[in-house]
Amino acid sequence: MLPPGVLYDERLTAPRPWWLIPALSGVCLGLILFPLGPMPLLGGLVVGTALGAVAVSAYGSARIRVVADSLVAGEARVPVSALGEAHVLDEEEARAWRTHRADPRAYMLLRGYVPTALRVEVTDPEDPTPYLYLSTRRPRALADALQAARR
Repeated sequence: MLPPGVLYDERLTAPRPWWLIPALSGVCLGLILFPLGPMPLLGGLVVGTALGAVAVSAYGSARIRVVADSLVAGEARVPVSALGEAHVLDEEEARAWRTHRADPRAYMLLRGYVPTALRVEVTDPEDPTPYLYLSTRRPRALADALQAARR
């Protein structure tokens, strides 16, 4: 259930296997500190795990929201009136638009572990950004929410 005024909300959380990274980084730091004794080993285990968990959580905290008359994608907030057509990208098209077809001026909220995306044209003549590339697990729902926000 979405709060009032929010037409779409998605958090691009990191996949479950990525949560092994904090455990492994804790083990690695603990092994590095092992020659110093058991207390540094435990401290390294705790600190390494905590730092790894913060890194994975921060990377997976990116959000895409359509709120009233704006699209909020990561740090970007764009009025819906400045957006043009939205193109749903399947896995193959998304790969092409984030590699050889990508424009360096485009805003990309890119998460490699999300295979599908939405490309939204920017129609504001004063904005040099040609389009927004948004990794999303539900590109059709996001395109529909942008269409609903325009009405």
